[in-house]
Amino acid sequence: MMNIDIRQVVLTIGSAVDLVGVDDVLHGRRVAVMAVECAKHLGWDEEKQSLLFDAGILHDCGVSSTRVHRSLVTELDWEGSQEHCDKGYGMLKDFPPLAHIAPIVRYHHTHWEDLTAPELTPMTARFANLIYLADRVDVSAAPHYGDSSLLLHVGEIRNLIDRHRGAFFAPDLVDAFLDASRSEAFWLVLDADFIPQYVADMGCISRKLTMNLDELKRFALIIAQIVDAKSHFTTAHSLGVARLSRVLAGMAGITGENLDLIEVAALFHDIGKLQIPDEVLESPAKLTAAERALMKRHSFATYQILRRIGGFEELARSASEHHESPRGDGYPFHLLGREIALESRIIKVADIFQALAQDRPYRGPVPAHEILVFLRSMETENEVDPTLVGLVAAHLGECYEAAVGSGSD
Repeated sequence: MMNIDIRQVVLTIGSAVDLVGVDDVLHGRRVAVMAVECAKHLGWDEEKQSLLFDAGILHDCGVSSTRVHRSLVTELDWEGSQEHCDKGYGMLKDFPPLAHIAPIVRYHHTHWEDLTAPELTPMTARFANLIYLADRVDVSAAPHYGDSSLLLHVGEIRNLIDRHRGAFFAPDLVDAFLDASRSEAFWLVLDADFIPQYVADMGCISRKLTMNLDELKRFALIIAQIVDAKSHFTTAHSLGVARLSRVLAGMAGITGENLDLIEVAALFHDIGKLQIPDEVLESPAKLTAAERALMKRHSFATYQILRRIGGFEELARSASEHHESPRGDGYPFHLLGREIALESRIIKVADIFQALAQDRPYRGPVPAHEILVFLRSMETENEVDPTLVGLVAAHLGECYEAAVGSGSD
């Protein structure tokens, strides 16, 4: 059992999704801020404001591809937008702490005139439509954040939203936006220098929950689904690494809830890869030096995201050290030998094994016996834990089955 701040859970998922933006990592936060400011002008209470903040942070949790993200933040009305809404809904609906936000995510690209789903309460429909409005405001404002010219374009953005009154957006929500956005402060708080303080202030309005291991796994699965959906080449990669990590951990003598925790850490291990452009992850060619440097950022990003959650310090360490090497030339911390946690050493072997067993843009799946040969060569170079390679050798078939799964996950 862990006492977790639910706002930190929301921000962790949001941070993972924001990484997909690569060059713009504040979209979710800006949508959240604008939704809250409009809610204040509607006279909605603090509980509704807090709900809208969380929904704004999470609204794009179904987006993993940088290609999809580019369309969502550059086009006012995008034909393929509903796919990520449905994906996000599927991720959240079975996670009790955030299930109430799932319908908002599902309908946050539905036009007001079409927002008639029977399962939607009138209030949830308004929440979803307000997130949609704030989302489209941010898309219209995005070209002007970088050059500090946003205040010069406020009039045209306000007029654009007003023109879609009654069709895209509920008339009273448009009125609330027009009222809130009259002040320069509404727009200036969206600046990268000021957003962190607003988010910190909202962090004071949260609730703690006691999360058991099953709920912790569900949280980790949400992150893993976002990560693995980034490319069809990495579909179920995190799930396979988690399965194999648990199997190897059991063989290494780890027992009880520690088996669950290493599985959770493995599900988290590649959060940082969301920041890598699709074109780099799916490149069939050898990576350039610049692309390799970009790839080396991902495990540190994983560490920074996870360590923000109180009680996640060990999980952050286990998840982020899977590219460290016993000889000291791994990344991002250059740890030596036993400085690397056993859990991290296990996840490293599982990560290598599963990646080799899976299809990649530059090769097909590698057979089990060839994977073992590769791990043996890494053992010789002191890049992986020899004890763990020995366990793989003794249980090769079981390890391969855990890595690739049965196709039912």
